[in-house]
Amino acid sequence: MKKFAIILLGLILVMAGCGTKNNSSSSTTTKTIKVGTTTSEVPTWTLIQKLAKKKNINIKIVRFDDYVQPNLALNDGEIDINAFQTVVYFDDFIKQRNLKLSAIGTTNIWPMGIYSKKYKKVSQIKDGDQIVIPKDPTNLGRALLLLQKAGLITVKKGFTGKGGLENIASNPKHLKITAVDAAQTPRGMDDAAAAVINCDMAINAGLSPVNDSIFREDASNKAYINIIAARTKDKNDKTLQEIVKIYHSKEVTDFIKKHYKGAAVPVVKPVSYLKDYKQN
Repeated sequence: MKKFAIILLGLILVMAGCGTKNNSSSSTTTKTIKVGTTTSEVPTWTLIQKLAKKKNINIKIVRFDDYVQPNLALNDGEIDINAFQTVVYFDDFIKQRNLKLSAIGTTNIWPMGIYSKKYKKVSQIKDGDQIVIPKDPTNLGRALLLLQKAGLITVKKGFTGKGGLENIASNPKHLKITAVDAAQTPRGMDDAAAAVINCDMAINAGLSPVNDSIFREDASNKAYINIIAARTKDKNDKTLQEIVKIYHSKEVTDFIKKHYKGAAVPVVKPVSYLKDYKQN
């Protein structure tokens, strides 16, 4: 009996030891998160990747070269979050595709600009010149509003920023406005008088949004704030929320200001801040 008691006690101690090891292991488990983003955002996410390791988060960066695949990949479970798009583009995209995705954090505003190899000022654009703009509905509308602010066209009263070229009310210089894939707009500068280019596409093409654009948006429109998106079922996931906190940290915002030199403007706001945005 005494021998049995000793053996039993030994088994209990071994089992207790195993239990302690499992708890300790689970408390330091590293979670891997795949982030889909575009080339211009990779430097920021490389820093976040480094900072996240301290929180036992292993970030894998998946680069995309267009504005369609990152949302489809997220919806299909190929990545866990993405960061590349404005809230107005995101809302329109998920509505059109019926995707169950949600914005979980803000990142930056990347002002859209007008670029030209032929002219130094918007006022130099001539009658009949060709202007290339992105063709997806939200960025097309955004481009038309920018051309209006530049004094080149006017849009119809009540235009909300969504829709096609039919929303142009007047075109006094008879500009030939051509809509192409956003990724192709920088190439449009070779043949057209000017091109309206999204900030990240301009950076990818080796352009400086601050120095090379001949006209830019201001950085105050909520509709053009970029967001971090996740699958709706994961929007409250603690690991994903921790990544948003890291993005909003002083170390990351200071890096964005220094690295992008005004091309990107950090927005440290909760998602609720975006509720009443208007595209104008």
